[in-house]
Amino acid sequence: MSAASSAIDVADWRRRVSGLYAEVRAASSPEAGHDLWRGGRDELFAHHPASPLLPEDRSSFDGLAVAPYDPAFRFEVPIAPAEPLTWEVQTGTDGMVPFERLGTVTLPGVGDLDLWRLTTYGGGLFLPLRDGSSGRPGGGYGGGRYLLDTIKGADLGGTGDRLVVDLNFAYAPSCAYDPAWACPLPPAGNTVEVAVPVGELEPERPAR
Repeated sequence: MSAASSAIDVADWRRRVSGLYAEVRAASSPEAGHDLWRGGRDELFAHHPASPLLPEDRSSFDGLAVAPYDPAFRFEVPIAPAEPLTWEVQTGTDGMVPFERLGTVTLPGVGDLDLWRLTTYGGGLFLPLRDGSSGRPGGGYGGGRYLLDTIKGADLGGTGDRLVVDLNFAYAPSCAYDPAWACPLPPAGNTVEVAVPVGELEPERPAR
């Protein structure tokens, strides 16, 4: 595949992800939106040329491991101010990726998380999470999961200084499937001890 074809495929992937989240926000209920999200992501992973699944994993793929929707893990929370903080992530494919902390969000029963903004071209909100289930059987991906990544269109909505944070939509970054992808993983301010049993769970890889 040429570099141009690969770049166009990735652009189309992001376009489709953005469209999928627009459908989620417009859905009749969070549960209905979650069904759309789950089905749409399964379709993308199975058939899109920019799928992060390795070629040898695609033939046996029958859907992502996603827990049933639990409304107790949906929050609409204010963004609280926080001391300025810079977070720079060195990646093998994208060079240095710089973020600045916009504030914090408090999820009742879960903990406090730092909310980040990408400071390079285009900006974007980024909210990663590493919880007590990460890397454990039946839990989230060991490196952590993403809740929001508006750079790629993963946005559940909000108004003013309030943000919708729904842990049912937590998903594993692409590097969980293909180590060639560069993924910023949650820093200390995005790590909580509580296990989050919803969202996308640890990928199950077929035996080889």
